[in-house]
Amino acid sequence: MADPNQQPTSAAVTFRPLEAKDLNRVVSIDAALSGNRPRRGYFERRLQAAIREPQMHLQFAAEHAGVLVGYVLARRMRGEFGRDAEALRLAVIGVEPGEQHHGVGVGLLHCLEDWCRRHGLQEIRSQAHWKHHAMLEFFDHAGFSLGRNHVIDCEVHAGPLVAAGGSAEPSDRDDRHEVDYSDPAANDFEALPRDRVDVRILQREDAAALARIDRKNTGHDRSAYLAQLVDEALDESSVRVSLVARVDGIVRGFVMAKADFGDFGRTEPVAVIDTIDVDPDTAGQGIGSALLSQLFVNLQALQVVRAETVVSLENLGLLAFLHRRGFEPSERLGFVRRVQ
Repeated sequence: MADPNQQPTSAAVTFRPLEAKDLNRVVSIDAALSGNRPRRGYFERRLQAAIREPQMHLQFAAEHAGVLVGYVLARRMRGEFGRDAEALRLAVIGVEPGEQHHGVGVGLLHCLEDWCRRHGLQEIRSQAHWKHHAMLEFFDHAGFSLGRNHVIDCEVHAGPLVAAGGSAEPSDRDDRHEVDYSDPAANDFEALPRDRVDVRILQREDAAALARIDRKNTGHDRSAYLAQLVDEALDESSVRVSLVARVDGIVRGFVMAKADFGDFGRTEPVAVIDTIDVDPDTAGQGIGSALLSQLFVNLQALQVVRAETVVSLENLGLLAFLHRRGFEPSERLGFVRRVQ
């Protein structure tokens, strides 16, 4: 990675938006950085998403003497993981090995910062594996600090939710906490008998029901954000894993998740849970457990090896619930950088 303390040594280094024509070069650089494990499909999807929705996806390229030598991909966060304030999620940054330590990385980061200032965003967030020493050093020199939220994950094949078929231990009946990360005060995750819940794949027509449930729990109208999540779940992902739960034919809960095949340098598929929410009118019926149970069953069939999410330090109830279902502190660390 580039050393942020050094500025580009050549005036020939320029920065511009990443374009579809850059795909082959980006894949080549990424393969060199990741040990020759090409991730062409991942970058194809990210570039297509940026073309389709440029207001949500931010991607820049660095050129030296007319040749692409670095790139950065980021995404605008509007409500994931229960956050109220918008932030920019730095997903991938890469610099050609021969061009490292010349300030290319910091130049790409400055592109993100300039965009954040123009759009009123105050934070850039990212993750890195604790053994990825080059990235940790980059974050350190670039002014990132450890985030306050926990990154937790679970091996899907070993998860108690799969082994138990969705049944919860008796101690779970005392859990009473909100399942949407933005409000820790409403619902619980009690087990719901299979004959009382219908968990199915998310459909586009479910967007209005999702907004209704979210409004009950947060007191805010976030229909635009949720509609965006629905569109992404149906249009951007090659694997659809988001689910809704119906009771008596009415949508009473949902889990928004996506199969991630490349963010933060991953080379193995991971399911990222963005939001879990349950209608407060059905608190105590275990809809949250039913959703997570079916999600894990589906992920197991798709050979997705891990599920991951981010939980606020203050949401002790949710942390305890997920811990009982096999989630543990991840080997990935969350980082945040304030935009000055």
